[in-house]
Amino acid sequence: MTAPLNILSIQSHVAYGHVGNSAAVFPLQRLGCEVWPIHTVQFSNHLGYGSFEGQVFGAELIDAVASGIAARGALERCDGVLSGYMGSAAIGAAILRTAALAKAANPAVTYCCDPVIGDVSTGVYVRPGLPEFIRDHALPAADIVTPNQFELDYLTGAPTSTVAQTQAAIDALHARGPRIVLVTSLTTEDTPADAMDLIASDGGRKWRVRTPKLDQIFTGAGDVTAALFLAHWLRSRSAPEALARAAASVFGLLQRTAAAGKVELALVAAQDEFVAPTRVFEPEVL
Repeated sequence: MTAPLNILSIQSHVAYGHVGNSAAVFPLQRLGCEVWPIHTVQFSNHLGYGSFEGQVFGAELIDAVASGIAARGALERCDGVLSGYMGSAAIGAAILRTAALAKAANPAVTYCCDPVIGDVSTGVYVRPGLPEFIRDHALPAADIVTPNQFELDYLTGAPTSTVAQTQAAIDALHARGPRIVLVTSLTTEDTPADAMDLIASDGGRKWRVRTPKLDQIFTGAGDVTAALFLAHWLRSRSAPEALARAAASVFGLLQRTAAAGKVELALVAAQDEFVAPTRVFEPEVL
């Protein structure tokens, strides 16, 4: 029997709904991964509701929890570190310290950074200074980075309205440090109106998966996508395989969420999609 992957996930957490760790942890567990969550915030619900209760945690809490995990000797068995919403640049720095701590314990650790900055519908929605921190510090430290199209544009300062522009922007991200880039929620001039694209890039090669576009905005979908992509890449070491598997599972999750008339992701009801997606999408070489 193959040993389970051990993934340290440092993200936001909400009590109600599914974003951050409350979106990423269960799908990873359903795939058979051991997950060690560290929360950057504890909110009642995600910010899309317009109001919430809770607090952003200090960087010292991240350092303390990471230190406690290290004291157990667990980081030597860590396979991947996943980060999402950081809350502040100070917390971001603590996340990078934790990733470095994990890599010191096990040089084979892969750090996957989901650079949560904003999206097309809202623009930048994180605290001032955090986008610059992600661009200047988190990107160079990451092995895998998973921006949406808005974040790709911000991080590279270039438009991505065509496939050629998108590929050039991805190459610009590689030049900043990450070996692997996954772009989500992508729409170019080449994308049909009823579809959505994802592109993965590794070693100068790029692959695209195109899925049907659903008529609903799903909060937390990017968090699930980054988590699944990391897990599948750690197991297969194949960017196109990780892309295809993550895209299939997330599409199945979103389709079942929409069919059920849910606002929050139907993680529990659609959990079989994480291990045996209803629909499979073949990656095409770009």
